[in-house]
Amino acid sequence: MALNIALVVVTPAGLETARALQATLPGASIHGLIGRVEGDVGFQDTSAHLRTLFAARTPIIGICAAGILIRALGPVLGDKQAEPPVLAVAVDGSSVVPLLGGHHGANALARQIARSLQVRPALTTAGELALGVALDDPPPGWRVANPAAVKSVTAALLAEEKVTLEVEVGDADWLNGVVFAEEGDLAVRITDRSVDPDDHELVLHPPTLVLGVGCERGTPAEELSALVKDVLAQEVLSPQSIACVASIDLKADEAAVHALAAELGVPARFFTAAELEAEASRLATPSDVVFAETGCHGVAEGAALAAAGSDGVLVVPKIKGARTTMAVARAPRAVAARKVGRARGRLFVVGIGPGTPHWRSPEASAAIEASSDLVGYGLYLDLLGNAVQGKDRHESALGAEEARAAKALDLAAEGRTVSLVCSGDPGIYALATLVFELLDRRKRADWNRVEVVVVPGISALQAAAARAGAPVNHDFCTISLSDLLTPWDSIETRLKAAAMADFVVCFYNPVSQRRRDQLPRARDILLTGRGPDTPVILARQLGRPGETVEVTRLADLDADKVDMLTMVVVGSSETRTFTAGQHTWTYTPRGYGKKME
Repeated sequence: MALNIALVVVTPAGLETARALQATLPGASIHGLIGRVEGDVGFQDTSAHLRTLFAARTPIIGICAAGILIRALGPVLGDKQAEPPVLAVAVDGSSVVPLLGGHHGANALARQIARSLQVRPALTTAGELALGVALDDPPPGWRVANPAAVKSVTAALLAEEKVTLEVEVGDADWLNGVVFAEEGDLAVRITDRSVDPDDHELVLHPPTLVLGVGCERGTPAEELSALVKDVLAQEVLSPQSIACVASIDLKADEAAVHALAAELGVPARFFTAAELEAEASRLATPSDVVFAETGCHGVAEGAALAAAGSDGVLVVPKIKGARTTMAVARAPRAVAARKVGRARGRLFVVGIGPGTPHWRSPEASAAIEASSDLVGYGLYLDLLGNAVQGKDRHESALGAEEARAAKALDLAAEGRTVSLVCSGDPGIYALATLVFELLDRRKRADWNRVEVVVVPGISALQAAAARAGAPVNHDFCTISLSDLLTPWDSIETRLKAAAMADFVVCFYNPVSQRRRDQLPRARDILLTGRGPDTPVILARQLGRPGETVEVTRLADLDADKVDMLTMVVVGSSETRTFTAGQHTWTYTPRGYGKKME
């Protein structure tokens, strides 16, 4: 799985190096100091931002002097087992130094970065320099049962003392460069059994076990977890050797399955009924009843075997609980869990704000980083800049909104992680509602199993208000003037109600090349409830090159001053405009003036 790596840049001189690294590091985003560096994520306080990333265990690559990272993170250092990788890279890319988390991915990252920059990594961990591997940083999926033993075993190997290698299951090819003895006082033991290590051995658990599960719809998570814990204990199998939790795709949205995977710290992977039925000849307890319900003769056993591969074997045939089933298969080698079956599809409906990445929320940036596929109108995808690198891009034209939302759901139904990208906020005249309407109307089983997450964004009306002052600080409403989806009679009714109620009114879709008369008609309706001098804010290209913010009179509002990229905010009868120094501000009082008087 790609890490959400933060490339922290504090000076423009480091931006070129950061972009070069971003192109080679899937999931990396550029975090830039606001006012100095244009990045995917902005920050104002370097030390505070670094500490926030560190606390969230986000891998940090500082394109800066190592001292900046040391001074910022020194006060928060504690448990070395919990720290994320932290690396310093020279602004010109001439050196890379892993500072923290060397055995938790920093050294591996340093080697990868060094290869891309064509430099030597400055590794300082003695064991890895001498042995070529770090025993406490095994390959993905492997677990160290007793980390305290790493130091003594590594020291013995460095001193060329006799250490044996005991491989009970799978292989240990990654240790081929280490010289082991046939006999010795210390040992490295590779096993998927649950053992109590003695003082003379380091126990490593390879990901060779696959846990196949099934359960009734809505089964409590603790019920499935209890069955698994009891059986693994009875069979003396280590939970740390579980590579993944596997099941049929009908269970891709089953909370208990995902809770179990999260508890074990492994991915949940899913197979179609046809894929599980292909394992029918290897099942220990095939069931016609299960076949009638699911289209395969065994879910738990079939999923375990499918994930373990053609040369995997059942070591625990199906065991039933009240509403749960489980089975365990063993593979002859480490299972690459993320390459078997498919994940539950995930769809982020993301609001990226009006334009500038500084207005993009950390949640939105994280969703885009986590996605393999980006779906959206071409202009909105372009606004993401370097964040689109390494992603499959699916763009469509204006007017193809339904096809765009359906495409995003189709991709997510295939097990992908997808971001459906909207400008502003996805729930304000954007695609969030269309996604839910499609789910509601089409009722497709594969779509309904997708995890949908709506990620809010700064809306155009908020951005326009902020640029102009505080015009929506009292009661306001939003009205779209487009009659493509809403009859003009309905729009007109809402305009009259807004005029009568004296709302501040924010117009979305004010004009188009075809629609030129709705805005003047809306103006005339609002003039029935407020004066001709009412301030009107015309905010165009917010957060993008060419941004303009203009304040005019309601009586002077004309379609020729506006386009589809303009946010129109019409004040209420109470809205005021004044000049302070060189700036003109517009605000709508809330009644504080009475208190002042």
